[in-house]
Amino acid sequence: MHKRVRWVAAAGIVLALAGCSANDSGGESAAMPMSADTKQAAPKEGVPNKEATDSKAGSDKAPAPAGQPGITDRKLVRTASLELTAPNVADVISQVRVITQGAAGYTGQESTQEKRASVNVIVPSERLDGVLDQLGKLGKQVRREVTATDVTEQMVDVESRLATQRASVERIRALLARATSVSEIASVESELTSREAELESLQKRRESLAGSVAMSTISLQVKAETVAASEESRSGFLGGLAGGWDAFLTFGGGLLTAIGAMAPFLLVFGVPVAALVWWLRKRRRPAEPAMATASDLPSAPPLD
Repeated sequence: MHKRVRWVAAAGIVLALAGCSANDSGGESAAMPMSADTKQAAPKEGVPNKEATDSKAGSDKAPAPAGQPGITDRKLVRTASLELTAPNVADVISQVRVITQGAAGYTGQESTQEKRASVNVIVPSERLDGVLDQLGKLGKQVRREVTATDVTEQMVDVESRLATQRASVERIRALLARATSVSEIASVESELTSREAELESLQKRRESLAGSVAMSTISLQVKAETVAASEESRSGFLGGLAGGWDAFLTFGGGLLTAIGAMAPFLLVFGVPVAALVWWLRKRRRPAEPAMATASDLPSAPPLD
């Protein structure tokens, strides 16, 4: 009897231990399944995860906000002005044309005199600095200025409005294709014409901005050395005196010009008027003494 009880107790202990072992292995399996994918996904100890490293490196870089171009994508309109002095103005202008053509550019408005000249030089923006250096060597450089205007936001705004307007035009064309009555067709066509005109205006605006960005303008002024020297000498008291004398001569010349312009009118109208006034005054002179004589006569004495 006691022997049977010991066997039952031993069997119960064995079953309890087997159940605990199964629970432990099942918990480990649930906590970390040993599949092939899990083994590949689990990082090795001591080895940094490549994806985590790339993510960290990418977070260190500050990307430009969405919709805003980076520094290298900025759209700049660059212009320049250059002033030179040279012995021969005509030779300088000839060399300016050669330099401009060599830079794939062209000359615009031009005014050339014997001792002064001004010309607008239009060249690709990427060659602006090089062309300025070449032009500066044609004479003595007096002044050089370069300005840059950022039109990036204008370009982005125009592109956005263009996309919206194209979509609007396409919708109106779709409505026109589905219109059936004459009144509907006329109304939709009127709206389509208006939106197409606005689309064309935006396209021209974009082309103008793109052209201003692609090409730069140089305003070049060239003076003869003698003119520059005389302008520099006109400073201080003597310069003011010379300027005042020039102003006096200019005023006197203008006054004489005005008098000369009025002289024909004075001869045609002034002489007859003066003669008429003289004749009228001459007629009044005899009458006035006669009236005075009659009034000055003594009155006759009364008769007795």
